[in-house]
Amino acid sequence: MPTDYEALYRAQRHALGQPTKAFVEFFRRYDKTRADVLDVGCGQGRDALFIGRLGHHVVGVDLSETGVAQLLEDARAEGLNIEGFVADLRDFAPSGTFDVAVVDRTLHMLEESSRLKVLARVCSAVRSGGYVLIADEKMNIPSMVQLLESDSVPWSVVKRTGGILFARKNDHPEP
Repeated sequence: MPTDYEALYRAQRHALGQPTKAFVEFFRRYDKTRADVLDVGCGQGRDALFIGRLGHHVVGVDLSETGVAQLLEDARAEGLNIEGFVADLRDFAPSGTFDVAVVDRTLHMLEESSRLKVLARVCSAVRSGGYVLIADEKMNIPSMVQLLESDSVPWSVVKRTGGILFARKNDHPEP
């Protein structure tokens, strides 16, 4: 049975805990300053707040009104450059482009065709040389890799372990 995130977020602030360890490790090594980051399925902001504290601009999107409201409240209290939008990911089309897109345990909640359509839209919003960082169910990763391999713009998988997939959008098509 799916989790009722509205009820969970109303009952407990920061209900999902700390940012995802693999994302923390990525951003601690990431050398770009003031990057534009898209957080897909941001919830209450466990990843967005961490990323914003590093000085990056974060745009978070989630279906949960409560989660996005709490994210924005925390961001304002800390003076972080974070925007938040309530939207169904199946209908969401990112506005602008991003250096990094973060998708943390969100896509598995969608059926496969919707999951891949959402991921394709997210990837199209990543700038050349940028990254998509995904944490999802391990069984979903192969179809995500196939999607990246079939993209008209080449991607390089830079990390693939268990349910973690990080890929970089190549600057130029490979010959």
